[in-house]
Amino acid sequence: MKTIDRPTTLSLGDAEVARIGLGTNRLANTPANVAFVRGAVAAGVGMIDTARSYTSGESEQTIGEAVPADPERLVVATKGGWGRGSGRPEVLQAEIEDSLRRLHTDSIDLYYLHRVDPETPLEESLGAIKQYRDRGQIRHVGLSEVSIEQIERGHQVVPIAAVQNHCDVTERKHEPVVDYCERENIVFVPFYPLRGHDDDALAEIATRHGVTPRQIALAWLLRRSPVMLPIPGTLSLEHVKENLAALRIELTDAEFEALR
Repeated sequence: MKTIDRPTTLSLGDAEVARIGLGTNRLANTPANVAFVRGAVAAGVGMIDTARSYTSGESEQTIGEAVPADPERLVVATKGGWGRGSGRPEVLQAEIEDSLRRLHTDSIDLYYLHRVDPETPLEESLGAIKQYRDRGQIRHVGLSEVSIEQIERGHQVVPIAAVQNHCDVTERKHEPVVDYCERENIVFVPFYPLRGHDDDALAEIATRHGVTPRQIALAWLLRRSPVMLPIPGTLSLEHVKENLAALRIELTDAEFEALR
């Protein structure tokens, strides 16, 4: 097998995880989906991404039933604070308690502020999250859909371990944030990483490698920065394994630049 020059894992706290995770925004609480989550972890997924708002809490509940807390080999990330007014400390505190209960855990591996609340200073929202981190009920803190300036403000309150912004092979508005995260050793987690996979250039490169355009889109993100950890969403174990196989795809310099 060809040696891959770029890293296929990265460190997030105590865990060394594969650089492709699992998004669960459509995960309902059914026995089939509990089995699916267990199968995804067995296949090699090291980060599962959820949020309090996903499927009205059923996504968190499903993950809590499917996998035990194991911060050394599996990072479960969730989010709170979605919508105007939801960044108030008292709202976030209630949401964190709900997430702890649904995830069946005493400590959340990674907790994001889902969106910066226009009605609440970022520092106040993160201050509430920091209280749980100080008590050990949250291990690491992240931000979602933020600028470099907001990350730096957040760092003044609590260490920022991960940033989750929209990024794919065609969506480049957060490229400066990707570069900043690489310099600061912050994990960059692109959501909707496959939204831009329907492209002739991707299809041509995929044919050359004998893989799918989706796999090339993921391989491009992995090549883009060593702190990149895409979280494609799926309810198919076959797709999970296909996504993980993208870790073994090595693009040439010319292929990478053609897509860049």
